[in-house]
Amino acid sequence: MLKGSYVALVTPFNNGEIDYNAFEILMDFHLQNNTDGVLLCGTTGEAPALASDEKERFIRYGMQKCRGKVPVMMGTGTNNLSTTVSQTIKAQEWGVDYALVVTPYYNKPTQKGLLEYYKAIADRTDIPLVIYNVPGRTGVNINSETVLELAHGSRKIVGIKDAGGNLMQISRIVKEAPSDFAVMSGEDALNLPIMSCGGKGAISVTANIVPQLMHNLIQKCLEGSYSESLHIHLQLLDLNEAMFYETNPIPVKEALHMMNLIKLEFRSPLCPLLERNRKLLKQVLQKYELI
Repeated sequence: MLKGSYVALVTPFNNGEIDYNAFEILMDFHLQNNTDGVLLCGTTGEAPALASDEKERFIRYGMQKCRGKVPVMMGTGTNNLSTTVSQTIKAQEWGVDYALVVTPYYNKPTQKGLLEYYKAIADRTDIPLVIYNVPGRTGVNINSETVLELAHGSRKIVGIKDAGGNLMQISRIVKEAPSDFAVMSGEDALNLPIMSCGGKGAISVTANIVPQLMHNLIQKCLEGSYSESLHIHLQLLDLNEAMFYETNPIPVKEALHMMNLIKLEFRSPLCPLLERNRKLLKQVLQKYELI
């Protein structure tokens, strides 16, 4: 079953190309610090700025590094059904464990449209699918009724990454979905609340820089040790906030650069932090003794 602390991994760049040496360093960092799974080509990985051939090389390389060690999830969702199906089939062929499919952005589909969209993807692919609900980026929320119909209607749809922040909606899904359907937190500030409502894990931005702490938080929740998990949650409060000083993944890539793990490079239209926010981020990282 899908569970644990998954890192929504950044995509490191060097002179305009994917930096595979830095990727090796990052993966070793996560394997040594008990990250439970890896999401490649997600929002934090700047997927919209990656070309198709880049994604293929990156995923194939990532599978070689991760196979047999941790499961790999790939972001395959777009706002075009045929493109999403094609990318999901490719992920399946490359040996990826889960496909993360975001709700179509810009189109602003109805709930009926979302239902038909995910059913079509499930009908045309065989890889386990994870719905990605992030209304702040897509402009649409997939509600609990739609998620539950999908969860009960297809065994291929195995979970949801929810970054909508609606605990009532999340609780309804946990209560009424099949027991093996996983609700994964997509918002680090709400990892503990979502886990306490029955979530199975997190797909985390903050895990990029403190993988062991994030693993510990999620593991303690899974064990039911909520007093210990609360301690970790409060410990991570300032760091979680810092990761969203500006649009993700700008702060987390700045942090990894300050930690000497990657070169500071983005794909346009993303750009480096404003200097005042960089100073604030540096202060937070120093507080956590990360730099």
